Amino acid sequence: MLKLTGEIRTKLVLEMTTKRKSTGESPGGPPKKPNTAGHWSGGLVAAMEDPKLVVSSDDLVTVIRDAYPKAKYHYLVLPKENISSIKSATQDHLDLLKHMDKVGRELMTSEDTFKIGYHAEPSMQRLHLHVISDDMNSPCVKTKKHWNSFNTEFFIDSKVIIEQLERKGKIKLPSKDKCKEYMERPLKCHKCDYIPKHMPDLKIHILKHVTS
Repeated sequence: MLKLTGEIRTKLVLEMTTKRKSTGESPGGPPKKPNTAGHWSGGLVAAMEDPKLVVSSDDLVTVIRDAYPKAKYHYLVLPKENISSIKSATQDHLDLLKHMDKVGRELMTSEDTFKIGYHAEPSMQRLHLHVISDDMNSPCVKTKKHWNSFNTEFFIDSKVIIEQLERKGKIKLPSKDKCKEYMERPLKCHKCDYIPKHMPDLKIHILKHVTS
């Protein structure tokens, strides 16, 4: 068996260490999972620092324009405190949620009707309150999921969340099965009884309500 000199042994150890670092491999174990900090679901944190999206800011929250608005007006109110989602909000956050609601309602224009609330199963990390006009007239509304996330019980009014915390001390959200049911519901106009054939049909139909 070939004996390794101290110099060669040191060189091999350095090469192996470098390889492990580059591949994420730990000694005696499989490669580490890649860091997901840059995943799209965490994009709201970066958006809070984007001057093109930021509308206003105070000591507690930052208001941004949704980068992919689902209506004429679509804002997000985000806390500066790192709260992952509405599922993580507790009674300790009651005053913060009330402040978010207050800030959100100040964004509403008198000539438009707005919805203000949370998704039961948010896809983006960081708690965020949607403030959205109910025209739903936007090129970013492309799928049934986009539509149903704002026009079924999947969208929970901010006042309902606050009332739950005040009266019961906790938030009760729909189950995963219920959320799936909401998202899979057939398309329906949110302003009348019209049942569209598909999304393009619905988008043409809602123009009647937007222009009326």
